[in-house]
Amino acid sequence: MADDSSSEDDIPLGQLRKASAKKSAKPDAVVSSSTSASSSARARKKRPNYKEADNDSEEEFDSSPPPAKKRKVKKENGNGNSSNGSSSTKVVKAKKEKKEKNGKKAAAAKKKTPVKKTSTAAAKKKTPVKKGLKQMERAERISHAMQAYLWWNAEDPPKGCQWVKMEHAGVSFPERYEPHGVKMLYDGEEVKMSSTEEEAATFFAAMDPEGMHLGNPKTAPIFIKNFMADFRAILGKKHLIKDFDKCDFGPIRRHLNEDKLVKKAITDAERKVNKDVKNTAMFKYGYSLVDGHLEKVGNYNMEPPSAFRGRGEHPKMGKLKQRVAPEQVMINVSECAPVPICNVPGHSWGELRHDPTVQWLCQWTENINNQNKYMQLAAQSSFKGKSDRSKYNKAAKLCGNIDKIRADYKKNLKAKSHEARQLATAMWVIDRLALRVGGEKDTDEEADTVGCCSLRVEHLKFDPNNEGEDSKEIELEFLGKDSMLFKQTIDFGSTLYTENNGMGERVYENFKSFCKKKKESDDVFSDLTPTILNAHLKSIMDGLTAKVFRTYNASKTLQDVILKTEKTAGWKGLTAAEKVVEYNNANREVAILCNHQRSVSKAAEATLGNLGTKLQTLKDQKKILKKILKKITEGKADKVPLKKDPIKLVEKANKAMEKAKNMKEKAITKEEKIAATEAGEKAKVLKKEVADVKFSEMHLWTSTPNKDQVIKRIEMWSEKIKKMEMNIKHKDDNKEVSLGTSKLNYMDPRISVAFCKRNEVPIEKVFSKTLRDKFNWSMAVPPDWQFNEEIAKQG
Repeated sequence: MADDSSSEDDIPLGQLRKASAKKSAKPDAVVSSSTSASSSARARKKRPNYKEADNDSEEEFDSSPPPAKKRKVKKENGNGNSSNGSSSTKVVKAKKEKKEKNGKKAAAAKKKTPVKKTSTAAAKKKTPVKKGLKQMERAERISHAMQAYLWWNAEDPPKGCQWVKMEHAGVSFPERYEPHGVKMLYDGEEVKMSSTEEEAATFFAAMDPEGMHLGNPKTAPIFIKNFMADFRAILGKKHLIKDFDKCDFGPIRRHLNEDKLVKKAITDAERKVNKDVKNTAMFKYGYSLVDGHLEKVGNYNMEPPSAFRGRGEHPKMGKLKQRVAPEQVMINVSECAPVPICNVPGHSWGELRHDPTVQWLCQWTENINNQNKYMQLAAQSSFKGKSDRSKYNKAAKLCGNIDKIRADYKKNLKAKSHEARQLATAMWVIDRLALRVGGEKDTDEEADTVGCCSLRVEHLKFDPNNEGEDSKEIELEFLGKDSMLFKQTIDFGSTLYTENNGMGERVYENFKSFCKKKKESDDVFSDLTPTILNAHLKSIMDGLTAKVFRTYNASKTLQDVILKTEKTAGWKGLTAAEKVVEYNNANREVAILCNHQRSVSKAAEATLGNLGTKLQTLKDQKKILKKILKKITEGKADKVPLKKDPIKLVEKANKAMEKAKNMKEKAITKEEKIAATEAGEKAKVLKKEVADVKFSEMHLWTSTPNKDQVIKRIEMWSEKIKKMEMNIKHKDDNKEVSLGTSKLNYMDPRISVAFCKRNEVPIEKVFSKTLRDKFNWSMAVPPDWQFNEEIAKQG
């Protein structure tokens, strides 16, 4: 009996392998013939590596093969005592022959069974590849990292300070002007110009002759007059260009149009290079380090020189905006921060400030209106977030004071004092009509925009529909902020303005008395100034302004309309999309109240037209589907129209797109790039034709359908028509109303967030990503959150 200490279980695996190898190497080893033969055969074989793991313990062993174990082999011819090795040789030979025979059979089987070769693309299609996590770009990673900072949970800076430490890279200046060498004509002759003169001429040539400035008979003379004054100042008194009517900017305009075509012929590689250049600038200038955390900078690119456009009939449109030099820029950083390096060679910053009481990073003065311009943090920054939250909380404070304020001005609407009645009437107008305060303007310097205090008699038209003495209507028409037209007919006798002692009729009588015996150009509120009105507002409530009234009315209107709609029958049965439509209707009421308008672009009109055409096509297709159902029911399935495969048109479009792509890749000269762009535009037209053809036969099948398929498709088409009608109505209702302005500046975002949570509407359907980033502080409110005076206590 062998001793326990010599057992294989107690010997390390490595030593066992070495011992096994030594034994098999000895020629005179004393073992049975059958055992030596089998062990030597096994030693010659290559065994696969594997890993053993003990079930009782979690120890993992080496992956090298274990030592060969002794196996008993059946004795040949019953002779178990043979020691001459002849039987061992026979066994080895037999095994070798069997192995060769099996190998031949396997080879033959391989030849008989053909293996179907598949391309790499086909293999990829057949084998679904597991999608990994999306690789975020550097800007996205930074954006996600910045969201980890929750400013509303952070410690506030010292009182009166916006920050303690601030560091940034300054402002990025545009590149120098590169002359194109194309000459304008004067009186039919080419004019030689310097780089500065050519740049000014190019500014005018870049304007669309049919656009809103030069194409408008009211604004065109203002624009041309101002441009020529600045242009001639650059040219000098002795220059031959004096009369605008003799100027021809056509050659430069054609050059710019060709340049646009060349830029459209950009390849993917060039596009990537441009993106990298843009990102390099963004990563350098687009972020600021404020009190140890990153903040995004809003406008880090300095405005390039151009022709000033302005809004509406701005008296300075057409004047030339000058290039801003670094010496005009004031930099604001903390004392411990390094001064940013100016990126314009040979220049330096005008002034260095260390002022933590202001939010701006850079400041300069522009030459058109001599106004200060600022580089500030982006809309989603903590600075803006704190300001927004404070603004909405201040507006919420009005919820607890509005009844007292209204009682005060309603009492004074009948006051004997003319000044008191004017003040009370102005308060009513600011509260109920959401007008701005307004102020005196120098119409030579800025557009003639109007507010409450600057209303003139010419802006009011009594009884516009000639209904007689009983009429309490006034048509208000004037240019409001940003030269947006305010044109509304207000019925002061309607329930809207008279219920709950609204005093609408009394306000009408006051307006009538204020305008009596006055000229068209006289002020309606002759005894009231913005200073008096603002002082009165502040005396009622600390920090109260006309804008606080507008914010309060916008937020309260949105909340009241939403809550009223949610109580209607059938609300719970509406889909998320239908609830969003109702939300937008409430938003539109706010936008109309605040006069948030926008001009309808040609693109918007074209989109509405295309949607209308598609809707009619869907309705026609539904009629055809009903006829198909009737034919199948009557057993006339063979007469059902089938879908035609537009393969030729598809191939033609694909070839055109491929050709255009190849032309872009190979284009080197300007002419080749223009040709490539034109080829691309033609290919897009063909692609659109393919899409139109497919859409026109979208309701049909390639083979005859059965009755159930047709019924299902009719139901599908009914749903498509319903959705498109809803979409068209939404776009049509809002084409002249700017819903975004109300969301961005006047409606408390917490009302919208609470609405989405209550009604299980994705926030993405109501707020764009920009707004979600800007109002990240509002996302944690509960579903039952409401805009009321309790919110004001949060500060």
